[in-house]
Amino acid sequence: MVNNDSCCIAKILKVIELLQRNTSSDCCEEGCDKPFLGPTQNFVCYNTRPITLYTKNGELFSARYNTTGGGVATSNVFRVEKVYDCCAKLRILAFDTATQTYIATNQFITVNLKCMCAVSCLSDLALENIC
Repeated sequence: MVNNDSCCIAKILKVIELLQRNTSSDCCEEGCDKPFLGPTQNFVCYNTRPITLYTKNGELFSARYNTTGGGVATSNVFRVEKVYDCCAKLRILAFDTATQTYIATNQFITVNLKCMCAVSCLSDLALENIC
């Protein structure tokens, strides 16, 4: 068992994982049992806090992924899926130039967080097709 006291990035990512897991998938519900107060107009159900990671050399960490057109691209923005001790399973997020936002890919990487030096959070998003 790894001592997580020395892995502060894992602690931060675990909080993000829990926040994302506890996001209500019923954001557009109406009626007495909707999980929030107020109107649903313009209400956005955020389900992702995208992150970037920096290596011990101070470089932005990036990963390659396969595009839908059969090519290969690189991204440095990820969604935390699961944290295991000092490792994290991350979903690669792709930037969609048409909508100027990030979209979820179905491609994942596992990162040893002891090799990372810093984490930065981007603005929360409402991603589709998160299973």
